[in-house]
Amino acid sequence: MGKLAVLSLSFAALAVLIGERVITLRHLILYHRELSQNYLPNCHYVEGIECGAEDITILENGLAFLSTCVKHPDLPSYSDDPGKIYTLNLLDSKIKIKATNIKGDFDKDSFNPHGISLYTDDKDGAVYLFVVNHPQGKSQVEIFRYDEDENALQYIKTIKHELLHNVNDIVAVGTESFYATNDHYFTNGILKLVEPFLSLPWCDVVYYSPQTVQVVAGGFLLANGINISPDRRHLYVADILKHKIVVLEIQKNTVLSHVKEVDVGSLCDNIEVDRESGDLWLGCHPNGLKCVFHDPNDPPGSEVIRIENILSEKPRVTQLYSDDGSVIVASSVATQYGGKLLIGTVYQKALICDLKL
Repeated sequence: MGKLAVLSLSFAALAVLIGERVITLRHLILYHRELSQNYLPNCHYVEGIECGAEDITILENGLAFLSTCVKHPDLPSYSDDPGKIYTLNLLDSKIKIKATNIKGDFDKDSFNPHGISLYTDDKDGAVYLFVVNHPQGKSQVEIFRYDEDENALQYIKTIKHELLHNVNDIVAVGTESFYATNDHYFTNGILKLVEPFLSLPWCDVVYYSPQTVQVVAGGFLLANGINISPDRRHLYVADILKHKIVVLEIQKNTVLSHVKEVDVGSLCDNIEVDRESGDLWLGCHPNGLKCVFHDPNDPPGSEVIRIENILSEKPRVTQLYSDDGSVIVASSVATQYGGKLLIGTVYQKALICDLKL
């Protein structure tokens, strides 16, 4: 009888633990959140984007780079073709994408681009594109030099390291140096599911240069987007399951110190920073459960949030666009230039709208 009682109590305790974890996880993924529509004027799809533009970033001259067709075992895929990097001149009224031509000894057939970042060398004005790549499900970083005359990416090198094991996003800080987020601690598929279920804050930020590679910040539930302030003194990291943007200060030894966290009330993915105002533009997932199940009859919605004066005592968080999935599904990035708002998605389309500010 004693053993039976112990066994019963053990099962009861396990049931309570699982129930508590389920309730917590539902809160983390904003299970109950429904979205009202908040549209912008003159929105239309970017022609030619049919399998997502997971990340987008823009040069000072208005040339946008789009990372498209990322493939992930847990996500739908609308194309069997390898991923591509497109450019889009936002000063051109035609709004027409152009595929970049990748040159050099690079395996285009396994190209699976995820997060991207641009870096302009102060010495000679050369533009470098850093791309998180997942060939065969692996994690590595590709560095290209951009040739504007030919709209070409000259392959320079591939960076692999044991600390760069689940790279999601990247921000370049030199011609061969960057900060990157790992969105999971484990590489095993089942253990990756355990992390959010147990709310394990084991995701981190890694600094890479040819001289040093080190973890410089940790404690994230699920670290996604990362970007840098215009003065290059602060990093911003999206801790998607905490519904927060984490502000970190860059120290002289490249280690990061925690400054503050800003609540955004959504599952925000990639971060773009306005180089003039310093405002943050966020592509967000309003309801994580819908992103997990991808039900075409109840698709994931999309949300764009802007943070103004993030370093002040009272940052201003504003929703600028929202859709229930009837127009655009699973927004992952948003960025603005010249009165236009460009919204990318994980696996569906891209949208461009007139911006009301």
